[in-house]
Amino acid sequence: MTALDLSSPVAVVGTGTMGQGIAQVALVAGHPVRLYDAVPGRAREAAAAIGARLDRLVEKDRLTGAARDAARARLRPVEDLAGLADCSLVVEAVLERLDVKQELFRELEGVVAEDCLLATNTSSLSVTAVGGALAHPGRLVGLHFFNPAPLMPLVEVVSGFATDVSSATRAYETARAWGKTPVACADTPGFIVNRIARPFYAEAFAVYEAHAADPATIDAVLRESGGFRMGAFELTDLIGQDVNESVTHSVWRSFFQDARFAPSLAQRRLVESGRLGRKTGQGWYDYRDGAERPEPHTAERCEPPAHVVAEGDLGPASELLPMIREAGVRVREEDEDNGTRLVLPGGGHLVLADGQTSVEFQDVVHFDLALDYRKATRIALSASQDTSPRTLFDAIGLFQALGKKVSVIGDVPGMIVARTVARIVDLAYDAVAKGVATEEDIDTAMRLGVNYPLGPFEWSRRLSRDWAYGLLDDLHLRDPSGRYAPSLALYRHAHASDKREGSSS
Repeated sequence: MTALDLSSPVAVVGTGTMGQGIAQVALVAGHPVRLYDAVPGRAREAAAAIGARLDRLVEKDRLTGAARDAARARLRPVEDLAGLADCSLVVEAVLERLDVKQELFRELEGVVAEDCLLATNTSSLSVTAVGGALAHPGRLVGLHFFNPAPLMPLVEVVSGFATDVSSATRAYETARAWGKTPVACADTPGFIVNRIARPFYAEAFAVYEAHAADPATIDAVLRESGGFRMGAFELTDLIGQDVNESVTHSVWRSFFQDARFAPSLAQRRLVESGRLGRKTGQGWYDYRDGAERPEPHTAERCEPPAHVVAEGDLGPASELLPMIREAGVRVREEDEDNGTRLVLPGGGHLVLADGQTSVEFQDVVHFDLALDYRKATRIALSASQDTSPRTLFDAIGLFQALGKKVSVIGDVPGMIVARTVARIVDLAYDAVAKGVATEEDIDTAMRLGVNYPLGPFEWSRRLSRDWAYGLLDDLHLRDPSGRYAPSLALYRHAHASDKREGSSS
């Protein structure tokens, strides 16, 4: 099944921000486009707004004047659904209510031809449920664009329980012909991105709720160590706290209140207070005129230790050993079968975050995972009341000698980046095992949909086979609520031999 022919008219029902964006995408791709909105006059206003955006594209040399004029000639607002009768694809972008969408598609079935493809842009409702009210649900597919639709490359193509393979394939190929990057997805709560992204927000909020670090510090560590474009607090302020929390609640309820997707009480209080982020002037941060942005906690300058002993190869942090040598700190390596750590001159240990707390040991400082230890500009350390001042001083000085800013946080297992990445990896393996999407599509979706520096399986291949499982298993022992219980899919991955799985991640 190939993409829709460019001569085929495409309709967009619902002319808000998302509807206008989808219409613009189809229009620039070369289709005749019909616009309909239930509010009288709204479709004409949307057509004018799209025309103005086309003008701006010409001003920026992203579109020729001739192409703009041709696109405008193909754009037509209509006053009733009957004006969509000749369309080959209708994309719905109306109110996010099941009854509203079902009623719309029931009406459309009586208007369009039998071979017209119907698509919903829902981000939180079940495509299966939307199609459940239709006489021919096989032609309904999810086409989940990301905002702003003209700029964001990702489109999740969602197959409901009754969606015909030919319908999904045609929608997929059409999205690709429009210059988008489609990924195929089964109808599951949150689809790919909103399902697998939940830990990015949840773990940051959990560290905050544990009074282990403030939002500015957590965001800085996620950006400067984890390589994420934005931290969880600044990103939810940009999205809108009410919007982000609503998605979290939707996924949580749809999974029958699974602890892995539990909402944050701290975020609930923020929403209740009306501090919804940038759009209200206050969220986790204050955006009002004159307000100062809080600085992340950064440790004062400490002298580096003269030498360290490396017991084991440090696993995912092995790149630190040559960096330490390059900084002029002597390194003596010793093989150890029972762990990987650095021994500091005073006898204290420096250990990569592993799901355990520092208070469980006599004199330990944990350090967080980094996307790239050479490129990272900040490293988080955690210590307990039983950690000696000298050990913490030496640990801070060591990372400062490597050119890193250091943030010391509370004694929370898994710290910030490590627990976040482990949980994202776990949800990704679980999604593949349950037929939600392929590894490749999940990695693509997370990189393009939420700008992650790596997809979950790319992260997994950088880490040891059992790293994520071991960290979550340790966390689960300390918090047996089910939130950190590793999935069976991750367990199988951790315990499978490379010989049996070949080069699989």
